[in-house]
Amino acid sequence: MARGFGGEVATYYARHRRGYPPAVLDALTAALALDADDTVIDLGCGTGQLTIPLAARVAAAIGMDPEPDMLAIARAAAVNGGRTNVTWLLGADDDLAAVGRLLGTGTVGALTIAVAIHFMDRAAAFTAARSMLRPGGGVAVVTNGAPLWLQDTDWSGALRACLERLLGHPVTASCQTDEAGRRLNQEALVRAGYRYVESVVRYDAPLTVDDMVGGVFSAMSADQLPALERRAAFTAEVRDALGGREEVTERVHVWLQCGVLKP
Repeated sequence: MARGFGGEVATYYARHRRGYPPAVLDALTAALALDADDTVIDLGCGTGQLTIPLAARVAAAIGMDPEPDMLAIARAAAVNGGRTNVTWLLGADDDLAAVGRLLGTGTVGALTIAVAIHFMDRAAAFTAARSMLRPGGGVAVVTNGAPLWLQDTDWSGALRACLERLLGHPVTASCQTDEAGRRLNQEALVRAGYRYVESVVRYDAPLTVDDMVGGVFSAMSADQLPALERRAAFTAEVRDALGGREEVTERVHVWLQCGVLKP
């Protein structure tokens, strides 16, 4: 799993990345039969957008990420929210085998991976998770649909045009959230010996210009982040491209691709 999302990028991530509504947690806990006795590992947890609400439904949650700044923000958010059953581990997908040996066989209800699978060796991660999972538990890849700059709306097209001018090249990266990327997840889960279960949660939500721009900056590595003056100019450009609108509506599609451990 790649690093480089520290410093201001981690702050943008915490402030502007969309979290998950209860319906997503409901679908996830139902698919993997999670309950108040379970332990879960949220791999590539970022600043805890999934880890912290998921911890409210299980006995313990472990947020795991290779970026220390992400983990520091996540830990502070958990403390501020009074969430005492979550801990944070500096590590990446290639550390899963060691984590499994520490926790023991059959001790984990779920391994979740939210908006980070494109940084991982998915086949190796899915295989490494098997020994630590209890029967009926499994792996859940959670994807927030298309990136902000690739959605089928007028505001997304305007954002993409501004972003392409900022970067100086076409912007086509889907972060493997498209159909082809989801197919890679499905095929890897099946090859690793899991029973595949898929669902999607759809809802409309407000998206402010600040969150739109902050979401873009949160997807950049620290060395790609423009200078402060250029960030301010980019924000103004996006606002102008939207005709002065301060808020639009995002049609959110949260995909849950679960691999359930067979008996």
